[in-house]
Amino acid sequence: MYPLVVILSAGLFPVTKSVIKFSVPLALIGWMIAVYHNLLYYKILPESAAPCVRGISCTTVYIEWLGFITIPLLSLLAFSAILILLFFTNKELSHE
Repeated sequence: MYPLVVILSAGLFPVTKSVIKFSVPLALIGWMIAVYHNLLYYKILPESAAPCVRGISCTTVYIEWLGFITIPLLSLLAFSAILILLFFTNKELSHE
């Protein structure tokens, strides 16, 4: 997500297709990692599929607002929002 901050902020003025071309692959990779992390966190995948064997566990609960809002879910929502906004921005640029 951090490279997206640099790319998207540098490409704000003016917004061009090249910004979207570089941002979409990073956002898609982040979205796929976020989906994988959510599958681990909600125990849909077994914990043996987790690459985290030392240090901080991928399934440790750090925050849980309203009983279901977790850090992995927030990550998934953020990447989803970025991808949706990039899609609509690309669509808008295509009409110009």
